[in-house]
Amino acid sequence: MAHRAGYAAIVGRPNVGKSTLLNALVGTKVAIVSPKPQTTRNRILGIRTLPEAQVVFLDTPGIHEGRSLLNRRMVDVARQTLAEADVLLFVLDASAGVTPADRALAGTLAGLRTPTLVVVSKRDLVRPSKLLPVIEALAGALPEREIIPVSARTGENVGVVLDAAIAALPEGPRLYPEDEYTTETERFLGQELVREQLFIQMKEEIPYGTAVEVEEFTEKPDRNVVVVRATIVVDRPGHKAIVIGAGGQRLVEIGRRARVEMEALLGVKVFLDLFVKVEPGWAKNPRRLKELGL
Repeated sequence: MAHRAGYAAIVGRPNVGKSTLLNALVGTKVAIVSPKPQTTRNRILGIRTLPEAQVVFLDTPGIHEGRSLLNRRMVDVARQTLAEADVLLFVLDASAGVTPADRALAGTLAGLRTPTLVVVSKRDLVRPSKLLPVIEALAGALPEREIIPVSARTGENVGVVLDAAIAALPEGPRLYPEDEYTTETERFLGQELVREQLFIQMKEEIPYGTAVEVEEFTEKPDRNVVVVRATIVVDRPGHKAIVIGAGGQRLVEIGRRARVEMEALLGVKVFLDLFVKVEPGWAKNPRRLKELGL
């Protein structure tokens, strides 16, 4: 059997389960996950290596009508990825049905020559009677594409998606060493884990006005420790107070949970110091967005 290798882009609206699917397909946590839309801001690369194939999954920000500079950049990242992939995984939320935004994106994908798999996520949240109309609508919007209902949470049909993605890839050698599961740096992953806890614990619009910047990431092998200093950037003074919380308790809890996740990722003890800084208009400043990797 010939070896296959290539890029599989995971695309769809915000909050349809793309990052959860990526983690399930790779078999380890690569992308952060929260119940809030637009959690993913960068293109995240996750690698699954098998004896017969290597699939390089590209998790992308949700495609939506971006009004702010930050959101427009996120959508640009997602759309650029469409042109780079060997196969596309179009993800929709089964519990939300096929929305007008889904139909618009399906129309875009229908015009591409790239092989497309339709992944109906959150299968565990809907009854079969509710799932059938979703599948029928998608079959009409994207005829002759394979449609796979999936639950990344339970693992149902994740292997089917993986096999279908492999079958659509070109023949070729591995693109990355077989022991790599992502190209993201540990520094970047640590930064994302702090931001994940911000999204999980903050309410309303505050998470979207925040960013995280890791200013120190020092490994100390002799002590089996990694020292991390990170700054949470907020847009308004009032947001700083909310992130810190009464008596500093919310910031302490964000740090505690992020540290636990970092230690699980790195396999060593982590000393994490968090600070909060107000930078009015940071999300509208192209230079600052570039410095933050956005």
